Amino acid sequence: MAREIPCFKLFESDKTLAFLDIQPLSRGHALVIPKVHGEKLTDIPDDHLTELLPVAKKLALAVGAPEFNILQNNGKGAHQEVGHVHVHMIPKPNQEEGLGIGWPQQKTDMDKLKALSEEIKSKV
Repeated sequence: MAREIPCFKLFESDKTLAFLDIQPLSRGHALVIPKVHGEKLTDIPDDHLTELLPVAKKLALAVGAPEFNILQNNGKGAHQEVGHVHVHMIPKPNQEEGLGIGWPQQKTDMDKLKALSEEIKSKV
């Protein structure tokens, strides 16, 4: 971690760092990162991922956000802007602030879904 940009640290341990986002979507928008470098979630060893969600949960409680989003993007096509794994905790206080998303659901073919399920299970 080069610490090249301002950091308003909220939490730190041997494996994890949490800080306020400097371009927040709402009050209390924070990032939780593993200290080991990896661009995508799949690049980080499992033992360095164990604190990410518990810390995000603690931040949501500390901010007093009754509604919030937890977001983690992997790759530019998935809207990842920074080349280091990070989890967003984004309070959603109202319709105007916080994360706004669309959910373009696709029609489901149950036979294809079953085949996909079997394919994925065989690789896990």
